Amino acid sequence: MLDLDSRPVADQIGYLVMSEDGAVLSSGGEMENDERSAKIISELLTLTDSADPAVFQKRSFKKISIVFEEHSYTICLSNKRVYVVKRRNGPNSSGTMMDTDGIRNVIA
Repeated sequence: MLDLDSRPVADQIGYLVMSEDGAVLSSGGEMENDERSAKIISELLTLTDSADPAVFQKRSFKKISIVFEEHSYTICLSNKRVYVVKRRNGPNSSGTMMDTDGIRNVIA
C-alpha cells in the first residue's frame, strides 16, 4: 500500500486510503478519521458506476479530480483500493499556479 505519511504527494494536506466498499484503511493530515468525506467519495464512485454503460465502463476511469479555489481532491483506484489526496492549490515560489495535474498556469 502506498505510504502517504512518509512519502506525501506535493502540496498534500491530507489523504484517505479506502477499500473499494468505502471502509477507511488509513488517513492523515486534514482528512484524518474523516468518515464523512469517505462516505461522500464512496457515493461518488457508486454514482460513476451507475452512469450509462455504453459511455462509461464500470470503474474505467483512472482519476477523478474535484477542484476548489484553495484545494483539490484527487481520487485514484489501484490494487482494489481508493486513494484520495487533498492538495493545496496556490501559487508556488515562481509565481505560477499548479493545478491538480501539476500543470503550471501563469497567474495574471
